[in-house]
Amino acid sequence: MDGSLAERRARGALDAIVGDEAAFRDWYDAALPQVYRYLFHRCGRDRELAEELTQQTFVDALRSRTRPLAEDPVAWTIGIARHRLADHFRTLERRERGYLRLLAQAPQPRVTWAGETDAEGALVDALRGLPAMQRAAVTLRYLDDLPVRDIAALLGRSEGAVESLLSRGRDALRQAAGDHR
Repeated sequence: MDGSLAERRARGALDAIVGDEAAFRDWYDAALPQVYRYLFHRCGRDRELAEELTQQTFVDALRSRTRPLAEDPVAWTIGIARHRLADHFRTLERRERGYLRLLAQAPQPRVTWAGETDAEGALVDALRGLPAMQRAAVTLRYLDDLPVRDIAALLGRSEGAVESLLSRGRDALRQAAGDHR
């Protein structure tokens, strides 16, 4: 590598953090719970999926460790998690379009969380039941508060296609909420 550890750290490359055990531990200990929490709430509270995506996020981060970091390494890592989540939704969509469609829509066991109301549980179930691209668009728009333009770029769709996904997703969620009342 070119430059000293201090110069690399000043440039903000994760490579400098990886080379310093204490700095690596600080970054990992700070980022891990936040990345997991971010993914867990966007994966329909599916622990296994959130754990898998969290692991993939850190592998991706380490693979791109020579790229400059944002000012906040934890936020940079969550950005990688967002891309990993979008990749997951694209993969899920491909499966749904193929012969695995029925398997992807098989009912999953219902998990109830302490303090969760029936309406919140119904919303989580309804969100989980949306087709992958609708779920991705709704999640990125309303949980991450991303503009349609950014969602379109992440999902590889036009802005009009994302608006259509959002419209259908909102309709399905409204219907599920109406059924629950």
